[in-house]
Amino acid sequence: MKSPICDLLGIEFPLIAFTHCRDVVVEVTKAGGFGVLGAAGYNAETLEIELSWIDEHIDGMPYGVDLIAPTSMAITDDNNTPEHIESMIPREHQDFAANILAQHNIDTADVYADQRAGAGGFLTKGKAASIIDVAFSHPIKLIANALGVPPQYMLDLGKERGVAVAALVGAKEHAAKQVEAGVDVLVVAGTEAGGHCGEVSTMVLVPEVCQYIEGSGVPVLAAGGIIKGRQMAASMAMGASGVWTGSMWLTTTEAETSPVIKEKYVQASSRQTVRSQARTGKYSRQLRSPWTDAWESEEAPRPLPMPLQSLVSEAPLAKVTKLAEGGHEGARQLATSFVGQGVGLIEAIQDTRTVVREFMEDYLAAVERMSATLEE
Repeated sequence: MKSPICDLLGIEFPLIAFTHCRDVVVEVTKAGGFGVLGAAGYNAETLEIELSWIDEHIDGMPYGVDLIAPTSMAITDDNNTPEHIESMIPREHQDFAANILAQHNIDTADVYADQRAGAGGFLTKGKAASIIDVAFSHPIKLIANALGVPPQYMLDLGKERGVAVAALVGAKEHAAKQVEAGVDVLVVAGTEAGGHCGEVSTMVLVPEVCQYIEGSGVPVLAAGGIIKGRQMAASMAMGASGVWTGSMWLTTTEAETSPVIKEKYVQASSRQTVRSQARTGKYSRQLRSPWTDAWESEEAPRPLPMPLQSLVSEAPLAKVTKLAEGGHEGARQLATSFVGQGVGLIEAIQDTRTVVREFMEDYLAAVERMSATLEE
């Protein structure tokens, strides 16, 4: 297929799959797309293990890595200790989270116990360099920064090693800064996207950015709510060179998503997501549940800056997911995770290669429909 993204990455079809599951990375790439491992939360050692496994199973085919190396964090290299980090979290926030669990008959006595032991694991500037080094020690074809302008170290290594550097943007103004910084690919994510997202819809943001950076030579990947091939056809009609997808892989058989969450995704409508700061401290879209409703109430404390809010939310939600898998009814109600509005288009749990094949077929059918409108 003709696309600047296909030429840049050496792939057949410009379907980029962001996923935290290494199996999905391999299966998407082998099916003709391009798998990207979401490495947020990994340290250098665990990332090395995951990428080595991919190298052993992907048969030399291309893949990428997505990191979160934001330019501003409440935690720095100087204060990244469990004791200091815990002192930065108001007791009010932890008590509020624990109360939500208690209202759903969940014991909260040890909810933060495991987290305190590993509270110093966030990606500060010093740690980011070691993670980036690990990524570049593998035969990746693309590395993406999920928040803000990529570190100069990442940009320099990308040029030196011939690895494309991508950045996610949610506003036209952000796109200009990324192009000026020297990124090779823009992932333009509308508010429909799961995880961190902006306020503008994909249908508006993609053509707005494409027009704004016209002539720069930087290709655009459309993102946000994209589940079907017809949406890729629409995105390319608006100027994109391909699509960046995430939510559609969460319900594949290979995905490590909790079975309880998978079931909720399949049953959910596109209206059952919420954009909130309560999960990470930055606006992110997730499945709506009594947990998210509580944090959106007037009684909820103001979310803390990233990554402190994650230290409030992740431990309770991890416990919720574990209990939900064991059949705890209150936990099943509370269970939530990141997902985009496109969740309403997910109809079943399928293997990854089937998802890719059906996406390609839907894209081709959409292109044929558009071509038919030009026939006399």
